[in-house]
Amino acid sequence: MDARSRHLRSLVIDALEGGGRGHVGSTLSLIEIMRVLYDDVLRVRPDDPAWPDRDRLILSKGHGCLALYALLADKGFFPVDALKEQCRPDAMLGGHPQRGHTPGVEASTGALGHGLALGVGMALAARLQRRPSRVFVVMGDGELDEGSVWEAAMAAAKHRLDNLVALVDYNKLQSYGAVAEVLDLEPLADKWRSFGFAVAEVDGHDVGALHDRLASLPFQSGQPSILICHTVKGKGLDFAEGQALWHHKARIEAPDVARMRQALESAR
Repeated sequence: MDARSRHLRSLVIDALEGGGRGHVGSTLSLIEIMRVLYDDVLRVRPDDPAWPDRDRLILSKGHGCLALYALLADKGFFPVDALKEQCRPDAMLGGHPQRGHTPGVEASTGALGHGLALGVGMALAARLQRRPSRVFVVMGDGELDEGSVWEAAMAAAKHRLDNLVALVDYNKLQSYGAVAEVLDLEPLADKWRSFGFAVAEVDGHDVGALHDRLASLPFQSGQPSILICHTVKGKGLDFAEGQALWHHKARIEAPDVARMRQALESAR
């Protein structure tokens, strides 16, 4: 884990400390995915969030929003200090992303399973309006239990939306247990291929590998793309890694924050 990944996780801890709660494991598995998207891939303008030709990113697994907030703050969409006020009644940063309330947020998400359908609509609109915009949809693995995801996948393939890119944060855990036990997704890559997507897989914490995969978009002309990112829930905090207990914490106090900061210092 390099200095930038540590820094972004430290911003997440700032937000957890300020809000006193949040989705810990669900956020930390996303950091490198979001980092590479915002550092190397997305065409966006922090000083002009409504730029018509921008790429759109939809965080469909909205409960992982602290990763999104950390990147938006880091990129200058809003002041970094706002992270410390997340989840407060008068704050711009809620427990899930809210379009129109937070600069840089493209869709209000939280109820799982809707992001890909929104992305299909945005990708179709970009084509009809002859805009160069691409649409990226980041989903969780547990979210793939939702039937609406697969309805949207069929529509994306039908319309040959090669300006649509889906990414799955495949950390193998959902809110209350292992994905393989709750509702096994395997063979996941083959499922997406059967729905008409061009598929690639990657270590979702390997920044170089993520960059290389996302540099070759679309994976196949005339097909929507999906990148299955193999990740670790709670990555960076040894006591939280791979632990469904850390999916969400309704109460985070000073000793918890101190433990997180200490663990991050020694993280690999």
